[in-house]
Amino acid sequence: MQKIHVSLGKRSYPITIASGLFQDPTAFLPLKMGNKAMLVTNQTLAPIYLDVIKDSLKQLKIEVDQIILPDGEQYKTLSVMEQVFTALLKKSHGRDTTLIALGGGVIGDLTGFAASCYQRGVRFIQVPTTLLSQVDSSVGGKTAVNHLLGKNMIGTFYQPMSVVIDINCLKTLPARELSSGLAEVIKYGIIVDSAFFIWLEEHLDELLSVDANAMEYCIRRCCEIKTKIISLDETEQGIRALLNLGHTYGHAIEVEMGYGNWLHGEAVAAGIIMASQTAYRFGQLNNQDVSRIKKLIARAGLPVTGPKNMTPESYLPHLMRDKKVLSGELRLILPTAIGQSEIRMGLDHKQIISAIADCCY
Repeated sequence: MQKIHVSLGKRSYPITIASGLFQDPTAFLPLKMGNKAMLVTNQTLAPIYLDVIKDSLKQLKIEVDQIILPDGEQYKTLSVMEQVFTALLKKSHGRDTTLIALGGGVIGDLTGFAASCYQRGVRFIQVPTTLLSQVDSSVGGKTAVNHLLGKNMIGTFYQPMSVVIDINCLKTLPARELSSGLAEVIKYGIIVDSAFFIWLEEHLDELLSVDANAMEYCIRRCCEIKTKIISLDETEQGIRALLNLGHTYGHAIEVEMGYGNWLHGEAVAAGIIMASQTAYRFGQLNNQDVSRIKKLIARAGLPVTGPKNMTPESYLPHLMRDKKVLSGELRLILPTAIGQSEIRMGLDHKQIISAIADCCY
């Protein structure tokens, strides 16, 4: 069992990583005997994991209610989140309740946002079931729902009380979802850890076959990197923005194509290529590093070009609505070498569009 401590003063919490955690009541020990909880999951995961986790919680004498939401990025909305509030109120949950987010990034983000709002804030636990959520979205306290005009535009920074990562979940993960998670994994190597990028080049096949030892190391390393960055910049005033490599472009794809048509990791993968190509055009990144990034992303089963029915010009309105835009100035996260990245602003929009065009076909 691996334990990582997220150090945020009074908002600190543990990340627990192991196989078989859902059958281990001690994994949920931040909860105490007599506590009340609302377990939030989706229609796909409920038949697989709901009863197992409820049994573990009942061994701790936790009173558990549940709500099962529809599955998919298109349901990450305010109207679906209201269903969580309705369930909490109907079951008379008060400020002493705990929400448990059992699912991937959609469930985790939506449940965390609901927890931050319900009765002005209640506790919640992240129980991520996808690789993407285990290495990224469950850690760090970003919560949100989508808007038709922008991804994750309505949300809060609100930390969980713990994160429980059961690696066994990945055994039932579809191959496309596994690849989607690898986009976020590769991101960490590019932005701050060249040694981890090299490790990924050497061990990607093991990750694709869900080798337990390789996957445990991979998840732990990603969580360590993100935890360190979050401890320095919890609310993304500076260095935390580096974690958004590829996301500005990727969110444009998700919104333009319709939520759920491209998985988040697929869009981010194409976005990482666009960011790399942008960096190359501005003389920040050499062609050899661009090629290594593109090769690793392709090996992971991820797209290295954007959607064929999106023109390069169609990206710009979405880029200008990005949360990193300040005073009307676009800021992009660009790699300067494998293992190094920076926040750049003041870039010529025509050059950015040209770089996107390089990645369109």
